[in-house]
Amino acid sequence: MRLAALLASLVLAFALAILTTQSPSPRPLDAPATDFSAHRAMVDIREIAKAPHPLGSEEHVRVRNYLKQRLATLGFQVSEQSGPLTLRAVQRLQRAGGTPEAADFEATNIVAVRSGMDPNHPPLMLMAHYDTVVGSPGAADDSTGVAAILETVRALDARDALRRDLVVVFTDAEEIGLEGARVFFEEHPLAKEVGFIINLEARGGGGRAAMFETGRGDGPTIRAFAPVAMKADGGVTATSLAVFMYEQMPNGTDFTHARERDMAGLNFAFIGRAAQYHAHDSTPDNLDLGAVQHIGSQTLEMADRLMHLQELPQGGINRVYADVFGRVIVSHPLWGGWVILGISLLAIAGTVWIASSRAGLRPLHIFQGVLDGVWFLTAGFVLLQTLARLAGPAGDRLSSSEAYYTQLRRLPWMEGGAAMAVVALALLLMSGVRLRRRRIFGYTLAAMGCMLAFTQEQTLMFLIPAAIAAVLSLWPGAMARTVWGSWTGLLALVFVAGCAAQTAVPEAALIFTWPLLLGSLVALVTALLSPQLTDLRAVAAPALGTVIGGAWLMAMGHFVFLGIGITLAGVLALIGLLVLLTLRPLVTAHSDHVLTGAALVLLLAAGATMGASRLIEPAPVVQENLP
Repeated sequence: MRLAALLASLVLAFALAILTTQSPSPRPLDAPATDFSAHRAMVDIREIAKAPHPLGSEEHVRVRNYLKQRLATLGFQVSEQSGPLTLRAVQRLQRAGGTPEAADFEATNIVAVRSGMDPNHPPLMLMAHYDTVVGSPGAADDSTGVAAILETVRALDARDALRRDLVVVFTDAEEIGLEGARVFFEEHPLAKEVGFIINLEARGGGGRAAMFETGRGDGPTIRAFAPVAMKADGGVTATSLAVFMYEQMPNGTDFTHARERDMAGLNFAFIGRAAQYHAHDSTPDNLDLGAVQHIGSQTLEMADRLMHLQELPQGGINRVYADVFGRVIVSHPLWGGWVILGISLLAIAGTVWIASSRAGLRPLHIFQGVLDGVWFLTAGFVLLQTLARLAGPAGDRLSSSEAYYTQLRRLPWMEGGAAMAVVALALLLMSGVRLRRRRIFGYTLAAMGCMLAFTQEQTLMFLIPAAIAAVLSLWPGAMARTVWGSWTGLLALVFVAGCAAQTAVPEAALIFTWPLLLGSLVALVTALLSPQLTDLRAVAAPALGTVIGGAWLMAMGHFVFLGIGITLAGVLALIGLLVLLTLRPLVTAHSDHVLTGAALVLLLAAGATMGASRLIEPAPVVQENLP
């Protein structure tokens, strides 16, 4: 029965995660005029993305003239703004095979203004870039953003929602260093008047569009954005964790210049179908229409809401937030994380008290459970990073554009392999085989760590977790002997991690605090219903918690992996650990050979999937060098 509950809860969690990470169905050409229609936007996308149009090309001039005409038709006063390129941008375009001299070494932005009913209020600005890299038609990056803005403006007009001035800026030379945005924010007088900015981007050819960046002090912005979750087609994908992660990355978009000037705004992008990023096959025919619908519908609903606000959101106090299955945004103040941790601690304490008095739980058992969690994290990181090498180079080895874009094509296969490996490791932890096969686990993990250390520059990043995992594998006293010990130890470990995250980066602490709250409450309910874990009542709460919490974590893990999975495939080990906060009690036996066999099958499948990606996804044709 428990194995059935384990399998059913995992399958349902995966199914719910997959369902909630899909892009919405595109609306047709004859959709109501007040709605965003991906098919209407596609008319512009097909015109813009007929061919590559990097700065300096004839297509670039054609697209610029087309967009000026379209904006004029929509009632805007249209102008151009030109500014000189930096030497670095010129060299980058020349290395890629472009001709900056044909554009007089200048970037040319399209700036369009339409007056609203009340021009005394600060204007709303919609922004996307219209240039592409050399060799790619850029149907997604960023023809979709440009076309989505045009369709948004048309729908706003149909809703009679232009209550404040609307500024549309189609920037140039984004692909060679955000040059057009630099020129606009440094030199254009409108840059100082704009009250709020919505920027649209893409890295890939489809998937759900995430709101992944805000201006600083995002509390008022999130409160204004939250109702969009109920109105936009497909809801929203947004979390303060993504904002924190993006800040740590070297990437940038046109919105970077606005954020550096403390301007309020939102940055949207979809990053699925990564194989089409900067690729020759990023064409309108290959574009995910659901992604167009999702990014456009969110833009329309947010723009409409901002048009009706008396005051546009400005900088305030940051909030912790995340969407729940796309349909609602839950948020709380930064200090709210401590409240969640406090409630979780009380629930853990209650669980420990009940399990100690009625199930024989001892402090040693909890300590062993903590070590179980440390082993899972370190072994998972080493295992996933090793398997990722089967798919090609990673980390500092991605020094060329060819290697980077090749790995992007293989990213879906890498994610599938990594997910199978995490499930396999969880089954191995719960089966107890680690105690009986200590040397196999210990020596294998040590060998993996040495291999990674010798093939990467960041040696300690791999040697330290491998050494910890190997020692904990070889040490017989490091493995929990009881389910309550393992479960409460995992909760204790995540509690400590949550406290550390809440202290250092409270915006990102929700990755620990929210699953911890669910896991600790599930544990308390289970302890009250079935402290001996011997009847069906011991299965109900963990199974339900795994379906709901596991699906939410898997969905978040999907977007995290799309963002950093190429270099840090091991990040999914953390997601697996957090799922174990509710999954762990569904297995009570330490001698279940079924779990061990299933784990070995999954590990073989994971390795085969990673390795097969080299044959399934060959290197793409890319003519753009990374900086």
